[in-house]
Amino acid sequence: MASYHRILLKLSGEVLAGDSSFGLDMSAISKICREIASLTENGLEIAMVVGGGNIFRGAQSGEGYLDRAQGDYMGMLATVINSLALQSVLERLGVPTRVQTAIEMRELAEPFIRRKALRHLEKGRIVIFAAGTGSPFFSTDTAAALRAAEISADCLLKATKVDGIYDKDPADNPDARLLPRITYVEALQKQLKVMDAAAFSLCMENRIPILVANILKEGTLRDILIRGKQVGTIVHFEKE
Repeated sequence: MASYHRILLKLSGEVLAGDSSFGLDMSAISKICREIASLTENGLEIAMVVGGGNIFRGAQSGEGYLDRAQGDYMGMLATVINSLALQSVLERLGVPTRVQTAIEMRELAEPFIRRKALRHLEKGRIVIFAAGTGSPFFSTDTAAALRAAEISADCLLKATKVDGIYDKDPADNPDARLLPRITYVEALQKQLKVMDAAAFSLCMENRIPILVANILKEGTLRDILIRGKQVGTIVHFEKE
């Protein structure tokens, strides 16, 4: 399996809620942060984008009372809350961490500046990119793909509650098969929902491999990024 040095880690907001459907589960966050911290001990450069679905999901909320743009801005604020929580726990573990936001809020975090983010990574700091892209109508998956391209990440690791990408929805199909490796073209042909179209296109155009794995299984990140094991699914540019 390919070795990766600079990783963009995309965390869904749901994994921060633990077994709940809403809010922040600090024990779950601590467990995730300990695993992330162990990666920096091995010299890996880690940047992160986190969703906000555990607090507010702009595209699906409001029940007709909110317009889409307003809902998306509220979702961006939710990602800032999650990012600050991650920063606090990581720094308690002794890992220097910076939060950069796509919408300026200087009292809380740095504004997103690409060259500054790169310098943080080179110095061994974790950088958490918050507030999505800063524009409505773009998902945090798209923000992750955009930031991965901007920092020249070696891969985008989408850490979720599922084991990887299946040939069909495992919730509805008990015979669904996990796909360990798949090309971008195959994913498009089979209409597999790896990410939304904008995020997927950005990764494909910039030849950034996408890894999808279950972060709730202890040791997953170390297995993939340090031990080089095949875990979950890798979406790559062409057959090897």
